[in-house]
Amino acid sequence: MNHMNIEFFGYFAAVLTTAAFLPQLIKTLQTKKADDVSTTTLVMFICGVCSWIIYGYQISSLPITVANLITLILNLLILISKIGFSRKNN
Repeated sequence: MNHMNIEFFGYFAAVLTTAAFLPQLIKTLQTKKADDVSTTTLVMFICGVCSWIIYGYQISSLPITVANLITLILNLLILISKIGFSRKNN
C-alpha cells in the first residue's frame, strides 16, 4: 500500500472513532442526565486518549493527534456534564 492509502485509513478511523461519542454527548445534553455513563470508564478513557495524543504528536501523526484531541474534548464535555447534572439532580 502506498502512503496515501495508509493515511486514508488513519483519517477514516479517526472520523469514526471520534464521531462515535457525539450521540452520547448529544443525549447527555438533551436529557440533562448521565447516570448510565460510568465515571471510572470516562476517566480511564480520557487518560488513554491523552496518551494517544502524546504518542501521535511524538510520531508526527496528524490523524492520531487531531482525532484524539477532538475525542478528548467530547469526553471531557460528557464528564463535566455528568458531574454538573448529578449535582443539580441531588
